Amino acid sequence: MADPASTGTESWRTYFGFDEPYENQADAVERAIEAGKARGFLAMEGPCGTGKTMAALTAGATLVRDTDLYERMVVVTPVKQQLQQFVDDLRTLNAGIEEPFDGISLVGKRDLCPYGREGQFPDDVSTHDRCEDLREATARLVEDDGRSDGAAVADAAIAGEADDDQWWDPRKGQDLAAAARPDAAEQSTLGDDTLETAGAASPYRKTQPTAPESMAEGSDPPLYCPFEADWYARNKGSPVDFSAGEGHVVTMDDYLPAATERGTCPHRVMSVMLSEADVIVGNYNHLFDPGSRPLLSDVLDDQTLVIVDEAHRLEERVRDLLSDHLGRQTIVQARNDCTTLIQRAQQSADHKAQVREVLSAREVPLDAVDQARKFYDDLVRWLDDRIESFLDAEHEGWRADPSLLPEHDREIPLRDPDTVEQDELTEWAERKGYDGSLWRSLSKVGAAVEDAIDQLGLTRQPVCAAVGVLAGQWWERDHATFLREIELEHSPNHGQNLDSDYQAVYTPGLVCYNCMPATALRNVFDDLGGGILMSATLEPLDVFTRVSGLDSMAETGSTAPDEQTGDGRPVRTTTYDLPFPPENRASYLVDAKPFTARNRGDPETMRPLGDNWNPTRDEYAQALRALARSPGNVMVAMPNYREARWAGAYLQEAVEKPVLVDESSSNEETERLKREFFRGDGKVMVTSTRGTLTEGVDYDGEKLSTCAVVGIPLVNIGSPRVRGVQRAYGDAFGEENAFEYALTVPAVRRARQAVGRVIRGVDEVGVRALVGRRYTPDARHSVYPYLPTGEREEFTRMTPDFLASQLESFWAAHQ
Repeated sequence: MADPASTGTESWRTYFGFDEPYENQADAVERAIEAGKARGFLAMEGPCGTGKTMAALTAGATLVRDTDLYERMVVVTPVKQQLQQFVDDLRTLNAGIEEPFDGISLVGKRDLCPYGREGQFPDDVSTHDRCEDLREATARLVEDDGRSDGAAVADAAIAGEADDDQWWDPRKGQDLAAAARPDAAEQSTLGDDTLETAGAASPYRKTQPTAPESMAEGSDPPLYCPFEADWYARNKGSPVDFSAGEGHVVTMDDYLPAATERGTCPHRVMSVMLSEADVIVGNYNHLFDPGSRPLLSDVLDDQTLVIVDEAHRLEERVRDLLSDHLGRQTIVQARNDCTTLIQRAQQSADHKAQVREVLSAREVPLDAVDQARKFYDDLVRWLDDRIESFLDAEHEGWRADPSLLPEHDREIPLRDPDTVEQDELTEWAERKGYDGSLWRSLSKVGAAVEDAIDQLGLTRQPVCAAVGVLAGQWWERDHATFLREIELEHSPNHGQNLDSDYQAVYTPGLVCYNCMPATALRNVFDDLGGGILMSATLEPLDVFTRVSGLDSMAETGSTAPDEQTGDGRPVRTTTYDLPFPPENRASYLVDAKPFTARNRGDPETMRPLGDNWNPTRDEYAQALRALARSPGNVMVAMPNYREARWAGAYLQEAVEKPVLVDESSSNEETERLKREFFRGDGKVMVTSTRGTLTEGVDYDGEKLSTCAVVGIPLVNIGSPRVRGVQRAYGDAFGEENAFEYALTVPAVRRARQAVGRVIRGVDEVGVRALVGRRYTPDARHSVYPYLPTGEREEFTRMTPDFLASQLESFWAAHQ
């Protein structure tokens, strides 16, 4: 535990939003400032009550205002509740200073597009794709082609709002926005016939407008977006400023209705404002997803301080974001893009000359397009054959009856996950003559095809440029840190015209899975000025700094136990203990035989109170019965949902209070179950430790009195992806550390997150139990060393036989 900081008149107190810091909070602020001044990073574990959010914002505010090192903070969190917490704390911070920080909370385009929100787009087109098409069409319509009088451009230049590279004509944007308004005859019904969203009425008609004939080229005027046109009319400016938000912090609830009422694209307004903000709050995608990151590209530099919240989720979340996914249907679309252009060229000699002329501008011959078409066509056939052969081997008779296929996602690895070797698809391609030069050319060919489709006015929404990029990455990425697979997503399709029988059950695609995100994470962090990575469960911190890429920015060989430094970037770590009164909580390590699949048997055949109940389940039933009978709400977290069903069935017979059993289900169903759990008298909730109810949910007050985690919640270690991750970690961190780093440490963090739900305030009372021998210090494969020192000191070891009496004594003392 860190030493408490002094309570003098430190400069950061100017920005601190409350009267006095919590215990350890002042120390956290000062450590974060120290790391930031050194252009380094602080990895911090602080449980509920540490005040991590305000500490990080206070440190960031000090670094931005009181040094010349930083211009802004970027905060990312994967939890919506935590995102709101940063917004609330920033408003609290701003309330205490004369010059508030301008802050903005980010959301996705789908949440902001007025047409998309109100169902004005076709059902078979995503909001993102439709918006991109409308943006491109609008950009062409407002382009300053030299035929305008230039008055609006000149006016903008005089006002200082235009630049030398301005290619659009604001007057055209004004005309397009005006054309989408109800005409004079409709003015009496304004509000009835105008598009409304988020409680705000726009100035435009409900239907998507087409360009006036006077502004369109050709006989088929395109659809355009008047909200986008208005943005150009304002010279890419925003009619909304930070005063629209409480405490100068704007959220979607502020800028969506304000932008809609003024007729400007809300997503563009958000983009303009974030470029001017002092504090930007978003989710992990905004920082780590290559597809979403461009939104922040202008503000991600060495003058940016990053705050990464819930950092224990970093590997898991970022690993998927950095993986490439390419669906079968998208490959078919790319093939059809090429086919469309080839068919156009085959219509006549003039058409062939046109196609070749457009392609030549990108130095792509027509033959290259034909070769790409043949490759994609062969690739689709190979994919179907490979999937069908896999299903034939696994599920005899499925072709006659696809309902025999399992109703869950499937993985088909294209190499042995335990061996670094070339994948089956690449081997097939080489045998067919599709070598590296072809794979690497597909991006260039795809861009040329899309350009030609656009310039020739062909009615199509091409995808071949993006597919070409992914194909090139498939070829270029190494085989040690990337696992190539076929992914079968369970998504029953009862429609017609399926190319293959298996598509009635699965949606197929190719995945290039990133097993080792540390390098990509290091590159992201190294581009920034410094940062704070924090969570309630980061220990062991030496493991976290290695797998997150932080250590690779600094030389090994530290000058202090909690710091790595050298010619690289300083990386510092600190851990704080739970600050609430220890007498208010009972913490138990329940020494029962390890709850492994071998010991416990199949839950489907081990019926509660049945004749074949084995000794392992008997031990755990005794422990669960005692814990479930604790007063108030009790959560029992089992290793998976199958075991949750077993435990729930048993507890429904063994305890008198209501027992709720969580399943892998929709967000709506989970929310309904959670509301039922909170309502009324005490209940038992049985769930999976790897489910959504065990972290990211604030069980404050009397919502939860006891939480028991049963066993070590490891992921499926037989999964090809998990095996690939373990192999990659072995290469990077040593075979002796592979299982620990890749599997055990994340599982223990999951368990600690779950029991951390119990005590959320200074007056709260509760019980935390880690059930299973592997949590004890001297057990075989013990995970005890992965608990922080302070936590180890609090937990008492006992067998299930003594648990009931200990619980009775604890609760009797707190009645």
